[in-house]
Parts: sequence; C-alpha cells; structure tokens
Amino acid sequence: MKELELKYGCNPNQKPSRIFMQQGELPIEVLNGKPGYINLLDALNSWQLVKELDEATGLPSAASFKHVSPAGAAVGQPLSQIDRKIYFVDDDAPLSPIACAYIKARGADRLSSYGDWAALSRTCDRATALYLKYEVSDGIIAPDYTEEALEILKTKKGGNYNVVKIDPDYVPAELERKDVFGITFEQGHNNFKITPQLFENIVTKNKELPEAAVIDMIVSLITLKYTQSNSVCYVKNGQTVGVGAGQQSRIHCTRLAGNKADNWLLRQHPKVLGLKFKNDIRRPDRDNAIDIYISDEYMDLLADGEWENTFAEKPQILTPEEKKAWIATQSGLTCGSDAFFPFGDNVKRAYKSGVKYIAEPGGSIRDDNVIETADSYDMVMAFTGMRLFHH
Repeated sequence: MKELELKYGCNPNQKPSRIFMQQGELPIEVLNGKPGYINLLDALNSWQLVKELDEATGLPSAASFKHVSPAGAAVGQPLSQIDRKIYFVDDDAPLSPIACAYIKARGADRLSSYGDWAALSRTCDRATALYLKYEVSDGIIAPDYTEEALEILKTKKGGNYNVVKIDPDYVPAELERKDVFGITFEQGHNNFKITPQLFENIVTKNKELPEAAVIDMIVSLITLKYTQSNSVCYVKNGQTVGVGAGQQSRIHCTRLAGNKADNWLLRQHPKVLGLKFKNDIRRPDRDNAIDIYISDEYMDLLADGEWENTFAEKPQILTPEEKKAWIATQSGLTCGSDAFFPFGDNVKRAYKSGVKYIAEPGGSIRDDNVIETADSYDMVMAFTGMRLFHH
C-alpha cells in the first residue's frame, strides 16, 4: 500500500488528508480502527523513540504520546508494590517486561496521558493489552501483536480503537521533507545515536556516574530527541517522571518538568495512597482528583458538598509543609536537556526535585557558572556536545 486516506488533517476543516510514500510501500498496516493525522504523527514519532531506546539499552521500551510529544517513556523494569498501587495494577496481576514499560510510561504523567497514543518496541502481549483495555487511549503502534492481545484491543472504543503494526526493519530515507506555507523544507534525518560514550565528558568535580544513571541519561536524551523543543526531561529508575516540552524559555522547561516530577512523587505520599474513593469512581476521575488534591487548589475538591462526590471518607488536607518535606526525600534523579543550560538557575531548580545527575550539551558562555552551581550541590554533570532540537 502506497497511501492511506485519513479522516481529516490537524482540524476537521483541513481536507483532504492522507499519508503516502513517494517511493516504495508504507511501512505500516492498520489492523483496526481508522487513525487520523495527529494519531499517525504520534505513532511515527513514538515508534522512533521506543525503537531507539530498546536498541540503546537492550530493554523493552514504551512511550505514551500526546500532541507529538511524550507524556512519558520507560524501559521494562519490574514494578514495585507502590508502582502497582499508583498505576492501578492489581497486586497479583502477572506483568511482562513490555507491559511494565508501558505502565511506567503512562504512569509518568497520567493526567497528560489521558487519550494517549501508546508505542511498544516489542510485540504487544496479553498483559499489555489487558492494562490498556481499562485506560482511555486513542491507539497503539507496535511491531506485532499476539492473537489474544489483538482481540482484546479490538474491543476498545466500541471496536474502533486504532491498532497499527509497523515493519521494525523499515529505514527512512536519508533526507526528510515537509511543506510549510507552500514552501518545502528539507534536512537530513537525525540519525545521531545516543550511547554511553556520550557521557564521558564529565565536567564537575564529582565524576561518579553509576550504570543506573547512565541508563537514565540515555532514557532522558532519547525522550528529548522526540519531544517538541525546548525541552527538559527528569528520569528515575529507567522511567521519565517529568517532561517539560515546547517552552520558549529553558528555565520554564526545567520548572515544568520539575513540577511534574514532584507530582509523581506526591502520588506516593501516604495520604494520597490512603485516599478512600467511592467505588464507582473511574480511573481518569481518580487521576484528576489526585492532581487537584496535591495542588494548591485542593479546597475545590475538599470543600463540604464537594468531597462527597468523589470520596467515601473526607480526606485530610495534605499541607504545604508536608508536601515540601515529602519532596525533599526525593533523590537520585537524572535531568536531561535538549540544549545547553544558559544559567545556573536551571541546576538549582533541578536540585529541588532531587536531581543528582545532569546530561546537557554545554556550550553556553556561562558554562562556568552552570558547572559551579552543579559543584555546589555535589552533582555529576556530563557535557554531551550534541543539541537535540525537534520540531
């Protein structure tokens, strides 16, 4: 098949819409549903991310995409009991590595992942499909599907869930083009490989970079490679926990990613884990309630006449002091940036969310200030020398 007709473009008024190959066959096959323009932008960007992450780490990888940027990405490492609780996984549910990867990818920012596009680097199996069955999602891309997984996915969205299979051996052309305002842009495809050797230029006094942090640096930079720039990414234990995408200011990226990392940690606070929800509350409503509960707008949820709609028992307030103390327990995170930090304030903000390791290109006229700030917190910072803008 050389082309695929789409329902419409970015918006309903943008017709006609299609994807097509100028040479050769399309490397994808739609097994169910009818993907739209943005669906396929998410699908092809997310596939590149998970394929590259799997190749770089040797671990099954997954991503959760919204509006052509990852809400989360992760490699397939086992879930802890707390992970299972905050990601709504039964204690005894059997999980495969690829299922763990997707559950963590979606769990990075569950609010943003509502209605996501899922991407898997390896075959979608029953465990992954069963988890997706109960999540609000627009579609999935993977190199293959087990027969049982495909049948489960076909039951979603009244039988219209988008399921796309991609040829894992497909290699794009060296030159890529796109039209903007009737003008064609052309550039070489970004074939730059992110490997552990990229982190050998450690510029801080502390040069102790453990293997786990190297994996987290790889996760952060490959995630950033497919995130709308400017972008900053926080990672812990092979899982993104905060992605700050598409901001005009670097510090705003760092703050946004840091705030998301803080929210991810606050979901694990004993008061949050102890929330008594009504039995009929759906997962998305729980996610939204938790997000409000840990925010400064908590009284919108906890006021008399309001809390009864969500909870079986009125929750205690999670005070600003308790939140600050809990976030202060955060440690060992990695922060990646798609371009250099121009000021030390980015390092200071990252430190507040428990960042210990930083990977960034370097090259700012204020590198000395950035390094000095990292040294003041005994951080380990590697200059990669490679910018990773994506538009």
